[in-house]
This record gives sequence, structure tokens and C-alpha cells, in this order.
Amino acid sequence: MLICNIVGARPNFVKMAPVIREMAARALPQVLVHTGQHYDVEMSEVFFEQLDLPQPDFHLGVGADGRLRQIVRMMAGLDEVLEQCKPTLVIVAGDVNSTVAGALAAAAKNIPVAHVEAGLRSFDRTMPEEINRIVTDSVSEILFTTEESANRNLLREGKPPEAIHFVGNCMVDSLRRHLHCALARAAWRDFGLEPLGYAVVTLHRPSNVDEPARLARFLDAISEVARRIPVVFPVHPRTRERIESLGVRTNCGLRMCPPVPYLEFLGLMAKARLVLTDSGGIQEETTALGVPCLTLRTNTERPVTIEMGTNRLVGEDPGQLPRHVEAILAGDPPSAVQPPLWDGQASKRVVDVIEQWLAERVVTAGSQRASRGGQ
Repeated sequence: MLICNIVGARPNFVKMAPVIREMAARALPQVLVHTGQHYDVEMSEVFFEQLDLPQPDFHLGVGADGRLRQIVRMMAGLDEVLEQCKPTLVIVAGDVNSTVAGALAAAAKNIPVAHVEAGLRSFDRTMPEEINRIVTDSVSEILFTTEESANRNLLREGKPPEAIHFVGNCMVDSLRRHLHCALARAAWRDFGLEPLGYAVVTLHRPSNVDEPARLARFLDAISEVARRIPVVFPVHPRTRERIESLGVRTNCGLRMCPPVPYLEFLGLMAKARLVLTDSGGIQEETTALGVPCLTLRTNTERPVTIEMGTNRLVGEDPGQLPRHVEAILAGDPPSAVQPPLWDGQASKRVVDVIEQWLAERVVTAGSQRASRGGQ
């Protein structure tokens, strides 16, 4: 019985680290495959160090490419790995290209797939991540969900109830484990700031950064916010390329910097007055931290962060951003309630299910051998 864990990008690392650690604690045989979707130091290597992840058994080194070409190259590399390892189960997490590539590569070889963070839906198929989520769930045998909306989505799509396991949020497991260390690093000091005296922004979705005029408007709006409160802006590599091509000038209140390592970024978020983002994972992390979050989108695949958490959708009109920020600064932050099972124990529930699934496979295989022997 061998489990193959497939990762490739920042969200994968954060979600899978506690699952991998829990399986190791129970001595479950496993291998780790890194597709290389994120490949620079701050987006990849530093996560293995800070999250206590073992070094990958296989590194495909796929690197940057167009979406479809990247997925195809990942699948080709994974096909060889799976042929060599012949795992009993493949585990993927989240909704990035590595997720769907791993799921499809396993399905092509009739290897069962488990999806950590299944069932999330934005109902916006212009988002690449939405297609990745739908396709991954369609070929997965074990579906681990983070919130009740995901359970409903999967049932509506015809998934059998016994395949769906509401376990909570593995990203929160990582956050709780590392928060103390993250705060001790006091990354806000690197920017000359004080706790609760700044905002954090992330921006990377193609719908927000690929159109030059739209990106310029977002930068203008963020610069306006920075006149009211200092803003730390760790810039995703693809976003930086587009900003540099625009030649946009920003004011001194906007502190743009390269991507920040996981622990430093977690500390920055935890002590921010508010966070502005178009990232799905950050909607969850800010909810877990109780930090106000303004999501620069018209939809979210994580509705629990709005229904119970600190997240607010502000739409894709950059001109509306400053007034939403002002409302929070004036003392109108969203209330914070922790969603069910976001308690730091999700990875234990995941591995409980996997152990039970493996045990059932052993029993079934034994029965089949006994049946053949009696014929």
C-alpha cells in the first residue's frame, strides 16, 4: 500500500504539509511528487523548509508555461512516476494546475484519487481554477471538504454521500501550527510598520492583472488606500511583469516587494488592520485569523468566509475599493466566527478516512484472492 502525494504550488504545500506529517506519524508508506509549477525560492523551496515538508521523492521541474502546455507536461512526467511507483492512492489538494494534472494522470491509470479541498465552486467557469476543481472532483473517489457548501455542491453533482467527508480545513492546521513562529519573526518591522498599522494586498488573478487598463486602475485605487494607511504589497512574479510593462508610479505609502516566505506573510496578515486580495486561500486564512478581508472579486468559492468569517466581496470595480477600506478603518469590521471544524485537526480526520479506506482495500483484496482460490 503506497500513497502518492502530488504538490506543485504554494497552496498545495500549505494544505498538504499537515496531511503528510500525520501520515508519517502513523507510518503510512508515501512518496511526494513536486511538479515544479512554482519553482523559485520564495514560492517553492522556502515552503519546504518552513512547513517542515520532506524533500520531494520526485521533482518534475515543469516550470512556467501556458496553462494547457503546463498541464500536459505535468501529466507526462506524472505518468512516468506513477508507472514506476504504482501507488494504491493518489492525493491532490486545492485547485491549481498541478491538482488537475495529478488527478487526470492517476485516473488515466485507474489509480484512485483523493481530493483535499473538494467541492468548492464559484460557478464562474471563466476562472481556470473552477475548471480545475470540477474536473478533479469528477475523477476523485475520496472527497475531503472544508465547508458545508462544498458538501451540497458535490451531492448536487451526483457524487455518492459515502464518498464525501467533511473534515475541515487543512490550511488552518498549518496556520495554527506555525502562527507563533510567524509572529515571532515580526515581519512588519522590515517595512518600518507597527501591528495593526498597515494593510496587506495580494493581486494575481488573470481577470485582474492581465488587462493593462484594469491593472492600472487597481494600482491607482491601492495607491489611494496607501494615502490613508500604509500598504504592503508582495508582488506575484506574473503581476510584477505586468506592472513593470505599465511603468506605473505609486506613492510612498505603497510598499511593493517580492513574494514573502510563508511564515513572514502569515505574520504580516495576522497583525494587519485589513487585507485586500483576489486569492481564495487568503480569504480562508484571514477568516481563521479574524482579520478583515476585502476580496477583489464578484464571487467566491468559499462562501463560509462571508457567512461566518471576516471576508467581504467588494467586486471588480477598483473605484469602489477606497470606500470599503474607509468603512473598516472607521470601525466597521466584519464580525468573526470560526467555521465548523476549522480547529486545526482536519489533517487527522483526513488520515483517519485514508486509513479506513486502505483497510477496506486490504479486506476486499483478500476476499477476491480467497474467491479465486476456491474456484
